[in-house]
Amino acid sequence: VFLFLIVLFIGCVIGKYFAKKEHEEKIPEIRETAIKQSRAVLSGQFSEQIAPYMPDFPYKPTEARFIGKPVDFIVFRGMDQKKIEEVVFVEVKTGQSSLNNVERSLRNAVQDGKVSWKEYKFLEKED
Repeated sequence: VFLFLIVLFIGCVIGKYFAKKEHEEKIPEIRETAIKQSRAVLSGQFSEQIAPYMPDFPYKPTEARFIGKPVDFIVFRGMDQKKIEEVVFVEVKTGQSSLNNVERSLRNAVQDGKVSWKEYKFLEKED
């Protein structure tokens, strides 16, 4: 029994050593992957912010309002002329990115005409 416990203890120590060594060997790869993902996210966020100023952006930058989530921009076409003709939801994507579930559900709600107008007024407190 004593010999079994010693062998078990030695096995645990050796196992921990190899597990730690394997983990340490993966650290550079994990860091590289994290850096690449971070750069992609930052690049996407930067692209979102400057999109209205790109020559091929189909709307006037002065009529685009950055929202960020769940959609990048809401464009109020005609706002410069003080007569809004259309409200457009714009999602900016770069590279191979595609709509996530929330963005897809927003697109579907807009396409299905599930858009409405509500006016909310604060009630003034009477003294």
